[in-house]
Amino acid sequence: MTIEKMALAKAINESLRTALEADPKVLVMGEDVGKLGGVFRVTDGLQKDFGEERVIDTPLAESGIVGTAIGLALRGYRPVVEIQFDGFVFPAYDQIVTQLAKMHARALGKIKLPVVIRIPYGGGIGAVEHHSESPEALFAHVAGLKVVSPSNAGDAYWMMQQAIQSDDPVIFFEPKRRYWDKGEVDKDAIPGPLHRARVAREGADLTLAAYGPMVKVCLEAAAAAQEEGKSVEVLDLRSMSPIDFDSIQASVEKTRRLVVVHEAPVFLGTGAEIAARITERCFYHLEAPVLRVGGYHAPYPPARLEEEYLPGLDRVLDAVDRSLAY
Repeated sequence: MTIEKMALAKAINESLRTALEADPKVLVMGEDVGKLGGVFRVTDGLQKDFGEERVIDTPLAESGIVGTAIGLALRGYRPVVEIQFDGFVFPAYDQIVTQLAKMHARALGKIKLPVVIRIPYGGGIGAVEHHSESPEALFAHVAGLKVVSPSNAGDAYWMMQQAIQSDDPVIFFEPKRRYWDKGEVDKDAIPGPLHRARVAREGADLTLAAYGPMVKVCLEAAAAAQEEGKSVEVLDLRSMSPIDFDSIQASVEKTRRLVVVHEAPVFLGTGAEIAARITERCFYHLEAPVLRVGGYHAPYPPARLEEEYLPGLDRVLDAVDRSLAY
């Protein structure tokens, strides 16, 4: 067993390298992914080692990038596309939702589109406008797309492997403010299913469910709550489509309380679907309504205000207290 400690960004780089070595049909495409190695250096060194025909610097044209990836997938390739920043994905939204997501169904299962679209997302890095969005609910709503987000280096490595191997299109949201967080990566591990949630911390009094960048905040909240005698379980959802409702239900039947946390706005966010489903499934187990913590229903603010916009430790702990007060 070989366990290495590395940053989340490095884990994705290593995963892409492994996939490129294993399958000549795997390609990496995007703006500045080659010579520059990506603006976050996630693809650093890949073009040097695999050449310009497999790690491709594209024009600044997101619709064209995704459209080209669809064509390549139709010819048997497995393109991994990078959208440089979350807010840049919208010019490609039409290609993703009307072509990429629907081709399998339109062809009655005869055509598969194994395309991975990598999207650095979320705030916390002090970026300018259009660089700190959390649009995951827009894609989770679209049938035909898998939508996932790792919270740590180990998951980043293995979830990318699984996404590339998937015959269905996968939207792979990378929490950019966690790129430099280090964690253990076991390259010899046997990973669990891509869409199964993970219990990140055991607890008995309340469940905090989160994914991507907010898992770390929830773990910090659980540690703070423990100092006050509260036992909080943290569930890393890992997948926003499909959602592992069975794991959430199992946790809630144990703790009888649920708070869902994400950076995206609370209004019509992923937490709304989870709250509705778990209320249906666990009505007679719940001792408090399912609460949600997230961003405000407003455009992402200038960098100097983002700490007020992003859900932090205090807002999560406030929700924990409100739930336990019922």
